[in-house]
Amino acid sequence: MLASLLDSLHALVDVLIPAAYAQAGAPQPNPIITFLPLIVAVPVIYFLMIRPQQKRAKEMREMLGKLAKGDEVIITGGLAGRVAVIGEAYLTLEIADNVLVKVQKGAVASVLPKGTLKNL
Repeated sequence: MLASLLDSLHALVDVLIPAAYAQAGAPQPNPIITFLPLIVAVPVIYFLMIRPQQKRAKEMREMLGKLAKGDEVIITGGLAGRVAVIGEAYLTLEIADNVLVKVQKGAVASVLPKGTLKNL
């Protein structure tokens, strides 16, 4: 049992480390070529993932900074209402006549055009 396990481990090592590289006189690969995929991956990840996320976060900060009383918004839960009171971290939405709900500013998903919520 142990002998067969050692034989399969030896075969796996032979596959992963070719005999030519195991010899002392074998030529070493160029380090630049070895790290080239990593060097290329870093800018690709930045431009495809990090930069767009930073751009969306900046747009969200600007939208929340421009909120004013009377703006019509939709929050992430799908609730729509008109802004009644704006605080530092929270805002109060009027979702129906005399029905006020306090939510975090970060929950605002989008600002609607004026007049969207006519029956409020």
